[in-house]
Amino acid sequence: MNTPLRRRTVLGAAVASLPVLALAACGEVTVEGSEKDASAQLSITDDQGREVVLAGAVQRAVVVNSYTNEFVRAIGAGDRVVGVDRASLDRLPYLALEDDQVIAEGLDQLNYEAIAKLEPDVVILPRNAVWQEAEEQLEPFGIPLVVATAWDTEVTDDTISLLGQVFGAEAAATEVLDFRAEISDVLEERLEGVDPVPVYFETVEPYLTTLPGSGFHAMIEAGGGANIFDDASGGDAQEELTVDPSEVVLRDPQFVIHEFEPSAEPVDRFGDIRDDLAARPGWSGMTALAAGDVAIANGWATSALGKSIGALYLASWLHPDELDGVDPDAYLTRWVTEFQDTELSAPADYVQGPQA
Repeated sequence: MNTPLRRRTVLGAAVASLPVLALAACGEVTVEGSEKDASAQLSITDDQGREVVLAGAVQRAVVVNSYTNEFVRAIGAGDRVVGVDRASLDRLPYLALEDDQVIAEGLDQLNYEAIAKLEPDVVILPRNAVWQEAEEQLEPFGIPLVVATAWDTEVTDDTISLLGQVFGAEAAATEVLDFRAEISDVLEERLEGVDPVPVYFETVEPYLTTLPGSGFHAMIEAGGGANIFDDASGGDAQEELTVDPSEVVLRDPQFVIHEFEPSAEPVDRFGDIRDDLAARPGWSGMTALAAGDVAIANGWATSALGKSIGALYLASWLHPDELDGVDPDAYLTRWVTEFQDTELSAPADYVQGPQA
C-alpha cells in the first residue's frame, strides 16, 4: 500500500525569486539571476495541444472543475489551490477553501478580476469551459492558462501526468497512475472473454444518458457492459443526451444504473430514485427492473479516478462470478482516505447496488 505521508508532501521547487537589478560598470542595466530563472521555467503541452510556459513548479493555482481538484489533491498539491469554482467547493467540502476564494459560478462564468487578485501562477480549466475567452482575459494580467480535462476518462492518465508536471509532482502523479493501473489490470484480467451485458446508464436527470465519447460510455465498457445507446448521436459537449423514455423500454437493458450529483457529503437519495425508476410507465416490465438489477450511486464515488472506481463497481454487479474476491468498497476507501486525505463514513452511503 502507498504511504499517504509521502504522497501529501508538497513537491517541486519554489517559485523563482524576482530578478535583482544591478548597474553594470558600463552603465547598462543587467538582470542578475536571469539564467537561473530561465532554467526554472517549465514548458508543458496541455490537452488542447497548447504549449504553455510556466515560471516554475506552480505554487498558487486557480483550479476550475471538481474532478480536476480531486486529481490535484491526489498528487499532494491541494494546498497550492487558492481559487476554485462554486461546484468544486460545494461537492468537495473537505477542500481547505472559503467562499471568498470562489472565482466562478460555472464553467462559463469566471470572475477575472477576482482571479487576478489571488495572484495565481496558473489557471487550470477543462476543455468544456470558456478557455479561449479565459486565455484572452488573463493575458493582460500575465497569468498563464492550462487546459486539463479531468472528467474525460479517455484522457485521465494524460491529465494526471500533465498536472504532475504543472505542480512539479511527477512522483506523486505516478503513484496515482499506479493505483488506477491496478484497477485496470484487475478488470482486464477478470473480464477477458466475457459477454458484455446491455446497460442503461442515467446521469443526474431522468432519461439523460451518455453516448460514445463520454467518460461514462468508456466506464460501461471497462466494466464489462454494453451501452444500449452506443448508436445514438446528437449529444452535448460532454456527449450526454436526453432520450425518449419509450426507447429505453424498447432496448430493454439487463442492467440500469443511475448516478446522481457528486457530493462528498452523503446524500440519501437512493430510495427515492429507485421508486421513481419503478414508477415510470412501462419500466416495471423491463428485464433489469423485473430482476432487480438496478444500482444507484453518488457520482463522487463512482466517477472517482476517471470513473475507474465506477467501472469496478459495475463489473462486480454485471459479472459477479468473475469478480469474486474483488472488493470495490476497499478501492473506494483507499481513494478517499489515502489520495483525498479525508474520511469516508461508509461506502454504502455513496453506492448501493442491486437489492436482493
